[in-house]
Amino acid sequence: MGILLNISRAGIKGRNLKSLFTRKEDDLFKNLRLEVKMKAIIAAAGTAGHINPGLAIANEIKKQEKDSKIIFIGTTRGLENDLVPRAGYELKTIDAYGLSKKISIENLKKMYKTFKGLGEAKKIIQEFKPDIVIGTGGYICGATITAAHKLKIPTIMHESNAFPGKAVKMLAKNTDTILVSFKDAIPRIKNAKKIVYTGTPVKIRKIDYSNEQKEKMLKEYGFSIEKPTVLIFGGSQGAKKINDSIIEIIKESLNKNYQTIWATGPKQYDLIKEELENINKNINKIENMKIVPYIYNMEEIMNIVDLIVARSGAMTVTEIANLGKPSILIPLPNVSHNHQLYNAKVLENIGAANILLNDNLAGKELNNEIEKVVLDKEKIKNMGKKALLVATSNVEEKIYNEIKRLVK
Repeated sequence: MGILLNISRAGIKGRNLKSLFTRKEDDLFKNLRLEVKMKAIIAAAGTAGHINPGLAIANEIKKQEKDSKIIFIGTTRGLENDLVPRAGYELKTIDAYGLSKKISIENLKKMYKTFKGLGEAKKIIQEFKPDIVIGTGGYICGATITAAHKLKIPTIMHESNAFPGKAVKMLAKNTDTILVSFKDAIPRIKNAKKIVYTGTPVKIRKIDYSNEQKEKMLKEYGFSIEKPTVLIFGGSQGAKKINDSIIEIIKESLNKNYQTIWATGPKQYDLIKEELENINKNINKIENMKIVPYIYNMEEIMNIVDLIVARSGAMTVTEIANLGKPSILIPLPNVSHNHQLYNAKVLENIGAANILLNDNLAGKELNNEIEKVVLDKEKIKNMGKKALLVATSNVEEKIYNEIKRLVK
């Protein structure tokens, strides 16, 4: 840790340094001021699910220690190039790729670049001299955590998913502390020195709006408080399979018993608008439905709806649990270790969510699942209560305490 020892003029006036440093310890420290400035490196790359927890951790360190210094290590390819500088942090980039067992010229090139990235990470660490190196996800963690371990720098990794990724599994024995979002992840990580359940830091918090406030907000969407409201989204970019199913619901006018706020994703909004026009439907005049490209006031909307239909990324599942909302989760297929399915099972196993597999997704099936929940007030209430069983609180503080424990 960067330590500055400032000797006051009063402490050395009329005395030589030898006599000063041979006094009793309690007298010595009367004339010394100990200033501590934490220096941290955070490795995060790829998706917002990896980068946002890293930013939340950085913000908490800054909150607790204003004079701390923090830099990020990422790649040149991921969202970190936008999100990290936008949050006010310096980003240094190295080469890092996922290594495949398949032998090919392309994979050999990636392997060479990744080993080269290990040297680049080591150089950054040696120059910055951090007190701790923190990894929150992406291939970048392999090179950065390995380099920190070799340099005997304390390390922490945060795993957001219920089924841990390759990086965490491979690096567990060389990482001082693994932090997990879900208790389900703990038995799936072998050879770890220490595992701590903290949860995932998320921005969205539970707000208990009054009926009057809720009614006013719903009116802005042309909705009534008397009808159940469903929020449907597929992540920041949308999900085509989910969107196609909702178009089927619109075509068949199946959504008569509930009202829906549907975020299509910015890239898909115009395509959906055109598709609806082809069946003589105006995107702004769909009965019981408000269609938008993106929801900027997501915390407000998630708090006032009765049911959430979404993919099951770690942050989404955490937010749903913290809000105590019933959900229908549609795991994104073809992702590493099918981790979205394991995330969804965290809520399904306690009766807080229903899982609808992507391969089985269609308009009628989705509508049936929605109606099973929203038309049963008792079920909504019970599922919401059960979701709160896996809710987390004070996540950033818990993570900060683990960081401080390692930074001595």
